[in-house]
Amino acid sequence: METVERDLAHSPLHRLLQGETMVVIQLEYQGELHCIAVHGPSGVELSTDAPKDNQGRGESFSPTDLVATALGSCMLTVMGILARTLKIDIGGATATVEKEMTAVAPRRIQRLAVKIRVPHALSAEDREKLERAAHTCPVHKSLHPEIQIPIEFVWG
Repeated sequence: METVERDLAHSPLHRLLQGETMVVIQLEYQGELHCIAVHGPSGVELSTDAPKDNQGRGESFSPTDLVATALGSCMLTVMGILARTLKIDIGGATATVEKEMTAVAPRRIQRLAVKIRVPHALSAEDREKLERAAHTCPVHKSLHPEIQIPIEFVWG
């Protein structure tokens, strides 16, 4: 009985019911350096491939490309959440993330240069708030501090 209770306490359903924010992603290796990932809540699938410079064919996002994608989309999303709260429009905002890998072992992300463009003229106060939000997005805060993350904002 004790084992069952312990297993239940650590189950995804129990954690979800306790208010923990959790998402399950299921992944399957397809062979030839390809993987399929399924987003648990929506069932949406995405595929990955190793990049050409690391034995792959570069036919899809690489795992490190997804890190860069996560950073850019997270920044835009938290800016959008704040913009909604402030009742300002940032529709059409874009992010470009340039990912650079280390040239020597161990292979890892060295730099993620981000350029965020917001096509609307906003007050200096609103721009400052939105920039601060971007800098504090969960992905940015989760990345290793050795990764260089220069961020440029272009307004209007």
